Amino acid sequence: MIALVGLPGSGKTTVGRMLAKRLQLPFFDADARIEQRIGCSIRDFFAAEGEARFRDIEEEVIDELSALGDGVLSTGGGAVLRAANRQRLRSRCKVVYLHAQPEDLARRLRRDTQRPLLQVDDPLKRLRELHAVRDPLYRETAHFVIETGRPSVATLVNMIVMQLELAAQQLAGAPDEGERA
Repeated sequence: MIALVGLPGSGKTTVGRMLAKRLQLPFFDADARIEQRIGCSIRDFFAAEGEARFRDIEEEVIDELSALGDGVLSTGGGAVLRAANRQRLRSRCKVVYLHAQPEDLARRLRRDTQRPLLQVDDPLKRLRELHAVRDPLYRETAHFVIETGRPSVATLVNMIVMQLELAAQQLAGAPDEGERA
């Protein structure tokens, strides 16, 4: 399983779908699975039940999806807040952190009304706060960090595939260029 982590708006779902298609693997979206389970939007659930209850359900879903084997998993932006999620993702998946600067995310998300944590007066300030708290957790969980910056989704997918292939070669003990004579 390949799992994508990162802040809201970093491209986890969009990149995840394209990566799954490219690798001919099933795609799993943790947030979509949570919404199926709770029967409403995450935003509405947050308002009615609170973040703690949401994180309980998210932990159950991450546990289930990360155990499925082959596939690409898009996690919610806060999935790494719980140690159990970080441990499961790191041990069961190849984790890719889609790192984005808060300023880039604020531009991408300026019209978004569905992300509960960003429905505040100053979304950029909130994204900076989320980045400060979560960036170390994403890095702790990730096997690879991909800088999202301005590359296209296709370019990001290519970067991820190259990282995965390189890691597989290193794991297999493939000789490097100098040893192939």
